[in-house]
Amino acid sequence: MATLEGIYVYPIKSLDGRAVETVTIADGGSLRPDRQFAMVDDDGEYVNGKRTPAVHRISADFDASGTIVTLTDDTDSARFDLEAEREAAATWLDERFEPPISFVRDEELGFPDDTADFGPTIISTGTLETIAGWYDEIDGATEMRRRLRPNLVVEAEPFWEDRLYAGPDERVRFEIDGVSFEGISPCQRCVVPTRDPDTGAEIDGFQRTFVENREKTLPSWADERQFDHYFRVMVNTRTPEASRGETISIGAEVVIGETVSATS
Repeated sequence: MATLEGIYVYPIKSLDGRAVETVTIADGGSLRPDRQFAMVDDDGEYVNGKRTPAVHRISADFDASGTIVTLTDDTDSARFDLEAEREAAATWLDERFEPPISFVRDEELGFPDDTADFGPTIISTGTLETIAGWYDEIDGATEMRRRLRPNLVVEAEPFWEDRLYAGPDERVRFEIDGVSFEGISPCQRCVVPTRDPDTGAEIDGFQRTFVENREKTLPSWADERQFDHYFRVMVNTRTPEASRGETISIGAEVVIGETVSATS
């Protein structure tokens, strides 16, 4: 039996996550308050770990609402209410990396990494432990989770989550706490997992090592039609409309259901 071991939301896109015991599905299908804020430049482009490694050197500690944040770097720490002090928080960050930023907010959907499917991302404890073991530089499953930034972590064997997708035009239905989700595809990774989540220092050859080991350990239940390359892990999901507004909690059983057409 697979059970939900951890729930993580990232109130400011690209900054630290917050562990929660229970979470509500937002109206857009994401977890509330996951990625409800984003840092953008003057052109409206995201300022994130993909393009700004200095983001990794900022730690963020959130309250339960995800709107009160304490930002910390090597020299300073400051607390901001993002409801009323968003501009001041942006100014504090402007002093620490380029380009200048402002905050945008979307409470209904947030700013998900996957712009096609708006459900939570999911991975197993076994996967995190296995991938961490591929690198001498990575200190266990917790650091690997911080690098991969999943929303849901399931207590299960390595690559268990590869059961949650099928062909490119199909979806795999599953339930957590009786709440329905649909697995879509293995998540394509970017440069962020290659970097230390605290310093931004990059592991030389990270992607090459990952790809070699991912192909070698791909389980029999993974649908290879989803792999145009092997720099993929974690599963993107979709939340059906009927599940939005529902809640899920740690300890709930994860039950895999039927595979259906993406058009059904």
